[in-house]
Amino acid sequence: MKKFFMFLAAAGIMTLSASIAFAQDEAPAAPEAPAAEEVAEAPVDLFAGSGEEVPLHQALKTKFIEGGAGFMSLVIICLILGLALSIERILYLLFSKTNTQKLLENVEAALKEGGIEKAKDVCRDTRGPVASIFYQGLLRADQGIDVVEKTIVSYGGVQMSLMENGLSWISLFIALAPSLGFLGTVIGMIQAFDAIQAAGDISPNVVAGGMKVALITTVGGLIVAMILQVFYNYILAKIDSLAIDMEDSSIRFVDTLTKFEAKK
Repeated sequence: MKKFFMFLAAAGIMTLSASIAFAQDEAPAAPEAPAAEEVAEAPVDLFAGSGEEVPLHQALKTKFIEGGAGFMSLVIICLILGLALSIERILYLLFSKTNTQKLLENVEAALKEGGIEKAKDVCRDTRGPVASIFYQGLLRADQGIDVVEKTIVSYGGVQMSLMENGLSWISLFIALAPSLGFLGTVIGMIQAFDAIQAAGDISPNVVAGGMKVALITTVGGLIVAMILQVFYNYILAKIDSLAIDMEDSSIRFVDTLTKFEAKK
């Protein structure tokens, strides 16, 4: 349930950000248009601009509309859902991080002071997969070290699966975003050829509309895929770090438990 609420919160943040970016307030009224004669005399000035920089959100909104609301909306949805899943995984992994050195010291001290039950309380009060693995091992401490080792290995696999949960969906959006962009490219090319066929002419003005839609959707899909790929690789790096920490601390935990059993 906590993971579900984390995902909803992340999705809400991304949706709100997208709404702010693409639903800005109306721009102030434009200055009075020059006379027709002045426009005719200097047509190049229309493209030269007034020297004022266009805000980033306005430029993105313009390109979004030019690329076609249908395919660009699907690409943006892939970005929002992919980022929401990525943020949820990052938060989960950050909360899973444990000071294993301190945990091992507390477990060792608890074993000396109160035995297995005291060590169980320490692991129960500590968050993270490492503490959960230690707790499962302590539950079977009376069955021998071999059983404890097998339990740690088995439950370590369970914790790895929990950490990797949702990565397949992020991979899906990484693959889906450029695929939608390429699909928009193909449809834009079809529109361009239809326009050429209808006009009976291959002039640049006839082809430009469809080609522009094709290129914008492709760029949008590739940008979304690259953004999600960065988050995906970061999540994999965090999982690898936690996995190494789990393996190292589990070996040290078994050594600690072995010494404790030998002193009994």
